[in-house]
Amino acid sequence: MKALLTIIILFSYSITFSQAQSQNSVIGKVVYGKASFYSSYLHGSKTATGGRYKNEAFTAASNTFKLHTWVKVTNTQNGKTVIVQVNDRMHKRMAKKGRILDLSKAAAIELDFIKSGITKVKVEVIAKPASQ
Repeated sequence: MKALLTIIILFSYSITFSQAQSQNSVIGKVVYGKASFYSSYLHGSKTATGGRYKNEAFTAASNTFKLHTWVKVTNTQNGKTVIVQVNDRMHKRMAKKGRILDLSKAAAIELDFIKSGITKVKVEVIAKPASQ
C-alpha cells in the first residue's frame, strides 16, 4: 500500500512538473529572476541542443524555459534588453543559487553586467520552440 501511494505521488508530481515546464514557453510569459553569464573557458563546449557554445552568440542556458525558446531579456537595473535563444541547460549549482538564465558573454555585454557578474532580469518569451 505504501509503495502504491509513493508511485501515485511521484506520477502526480511528474505530470505537474511537465505541465509547469510546458507553460514556461508560452509566448508572452514573463518571469523575473537573476541572470549570470558563461565563463569564457566554456567557449566551444557542447550545448544541450548539440551545438557549440560561442562567446559571441546571443544564447542562454536555462532550466526554466524549453530548449530553442526565444526570449527577450531586460536588465532591470539599467533597462537594457537583448534577445537570445535558449540552447543549453544550466548547471544545477546555478539553479540552486536562484538563477533563471546563464547568458552568453555577448548577451551579458549588451546588458552591461560584465563587471558585476550577475543581475536581476525580466525574461519574456517571444517565440516558442517549433515543436509546440
